[in-house]
This record gives sequence, structure tokens and C-alpha cells, in this order.
Amino acid sequence: MLWLIKRNFTDIGAEAFVTLYKHLIRSHLEYNNSVWSPHKKSDIEKLERVQKRATKMIPSMPKISYPDRLRKLKLPTLMYRRARGDMIETYKLLSGKYDDQASLQLKSKISSLPSDYKTRGNSRKLEVRRCRYDLRKYSFSNCITNMWNSLPDSVVLADTVNQFKNRLDKHWANYAFLYDYLVNYNGTGSLFVV
Repeated sequence: MLWLIKRNFTDIGAEAFVTLYKHLIRSHLEYNNSVWSPHKKSDIEKLERVQKRATKMIPSMPKISYPDRLRKLKLPTLMYRRARGDMIETYKLLSGKYDDQASLQLKSKISSLPSDYKTRGNSRKLEVRRCRYDLRKYSFSNCITNMWNSLPDSVVLADTVNQFKNRLDKHWANYAFLYDYLVNYNGTGSLFVV
């Protein structure tokens, strides 16, 4: 798809490129995101490399660093998009948007504790489960727990999905992993370099 864009648009502007990229390329990279999300650094880098190469195709941007290109184009990293998608799915699961019989069961940690003990995170905190094997360790329900627990009540207690998306975007607007995939969100509200 990148070659198709490059062949047909010799001098493409940033706005036209972003539109083409979102519709033709990013959709392939994010296909089936809720089922498969890479956890290995090499797999994450392979996906980001496609977006990195794509943003270099704009004539005015090949010499600018990757995070700066993303800022100028207002394109988040693919890691950020996966994390955002996971948080939206978690919100839908916990707020009953899916059928209870068909949805994944997530265990709430704080529902039985008195309000005096709820000092950090949010009122919809999830239980962190211990795992011995990578298959369970990197499953959806385990990967999202720390990130979900780090969100404040103002985000997780949204009334609608769109309201949740807006609050989540506002909450994460200043985090570095929005435009730099080498900085990873560890779920505790802080950032560390991979």
C-alpha cells in the first residue's frame, strides 16, 4: 500500500497523506487489534517501522525525527492506539455494553472493600492475577489491568463510550508514549524507556 501511494502521488501534502495513511495503511496494521496485540519489543518495532517509513514519504519531513513527524502530522504511535483501543474495550466490558454471557469476565478488586481503603486508582479497579506462563501473562485481561487501574475516576466513570474516549484522550494528552514508541506506558501512571 505504501508503494501504491508513492507511485500515484509524487508530491503529496501532509493533510492528503494523513487521510490516505489512515484509510489505506493504518487499517491493515490495526486489523483485529482486540485479539492480537504484540508484547515483544521486536514485534512492536516492526509495526512502528511501517508508520515510520510512511511518514518519511512526505517531501518536507524525511529529515525530521520520527516523534517530531508524528507531532506535526498529529498521528499517535501505534502502541498508543493499541492501548487506547484496549481501554475502550475494557470500559465497554465493565459498563455492560456487551452481553454478560458472551463477554470476558474481569474481576473487580475493590467492590468488597470499604471506601476508606480505596486510596489509589479508581473505583472500578481490577484484580491483578498472577501468571506462570506467557500465554496467560500476555492475555487481554492481564495486559490491561495495570493500565486500567491507573486511570482516575473522572475517566472510568464516564456515562457513554464517547465521553470515555474524550476523557481518556485528555488524560493521556501529555504522556510521551503518544508520539514516541520507545517510551512505554507501564500502567502505574509513570513512564519508562524500553
